[in-house]
Amino acid sequence: MKKTKCSAFVRGLSMASAILLSGCKAGVLDPKGPVGHDERTLIITAVLLMLVVVIPVIVMTLVFAWKYRASNKKAEYKPNWAHSTKIEVIVWTVPCIIILILGTLTWITTHSLDPFKPLETADSQKPITIEVVALDWKWLFIYPEQHIATVNQVAFPENVPVRFKVTSDTVMNSFFIPQLGSQIYAMAGMQTEVNLLAHEIGSFDGMSAHFSGDGFSHMNFKALSQTPSQFNEWINKVKQAHRELDQDSYDALAKPSEQNPVAYYSSVKPDLFKSIVMNYMNTNSDMASEEMQSDSGVTDVR
Repeated sequence: MKKTKCSAFVRGLSMASAILLSGCKAGVLDPKGPVGHDERTLIITAVLLMLVVVIPVIVMTLVFAWKYRASNKKAEYKPNWAHSTKIEVIVWTVPCIIILILGTLTWITTHSLDPFKPLETADSQKPITIEVVALDWKWLFIYPEQHIATVNQVAFPENVPVRFKVTSDTVMNSFFIPQLGSQIYAMAGMQTEVNLLAHEIGSFDGMSAHFSGDGFSHMNFKALSQTPSQFNEWINKVKQAHRELDQDSYDALAKPSEQNPVAYYSSVKPDLFKSIVMNYMNTNSDMASEEMQSDSGVTDVR
């Protein structure tokens, strides 16, 4: 009877675990590019190094609790014990070595995985440039070389380096494709950059990894890694769209909205990305100028 109850408990626990984990996705632990692969290696290495301390501590906690339980009269009792040089050496030396190793690994990978560092392929593929603008609450992708734009969907050829130039036309966000690696912050009036590459064909989840308001939970997009022929077909499909991204349509797009569907624009206003960045640069310059005039007692009459 007890075995039956125990088996039922185990089966129930297994089912509960499966249900709870059913919504989980591998994300950074299932990389599809060289940057994501190196980041996964770093994460696993760091966890294993920390387990060198964690596992012995857990084991010793259980052993000590059992050995020095109240019912064990054979356990040695030393009420005046206060110091052990051997224990002190172990307690301090092991963590220091682990920290030294982790620090070295972090230093090396921080430079090797620099988001601004261009990626190279064996066949010296020319990188494709995609301009990214974070809006409330959607992502705008501009292809300056193809003169097209999309909303909440970005595509690129497999095994071709992708140079993402990132900014924001609203509050700070974070551009992140977990399976490709290296999230980068998007800030108004500032252009940042992240270089990524996909080794496999597929559809990858993209997201904002920084809270940005009411529609943050729906600020997602799809990143499509395609064969060169599929990518060319996708470009032609976007060019056949009936919408154009001029200043008026961009102003309408930039207004706050949630759960935006994928949208295609067959043409884009020239230098739209640059104008978005410079719009805040000019604002900051005007504010600084007004503050300087105020401090000097000069009034600007226009």
